[in-house]
Amino acid sequence: MGRMFAEGVQDLDLEVAIGYHLQGNHYPPVPLSMVEPCMDAIEAAWNEDWNLEISMPDGVLYKGKTNAPAWAIIEQHHLDPWIEDVE
Repeated sequence: MGRMFAEGVQDLDLEVAIGYHLQGNHYPPVPLSMVEPCMDAIEAAWNEDWNLEISMPDGVLYKGKTNAPAWAIIEQHHLDPWIEDVE
């Protein structure tokens, strides 16, 4: 279901599509507070800024830090369907 679902929601508004993806393609579902960091990571990838440090929402840490590189957010949240055209 995962990749096909992600590709199926790509025609929706990016924020809505990412929300559906995080909630419907992950178990347990990823909190919706991660939608904005995921969108920021996708934008960084579009700009080829893979190492851009992105702030995590309150209560979310990446390796004990309050920020994470764009590439890690993309990898861990399976966001490749939104960035494949720029790779």
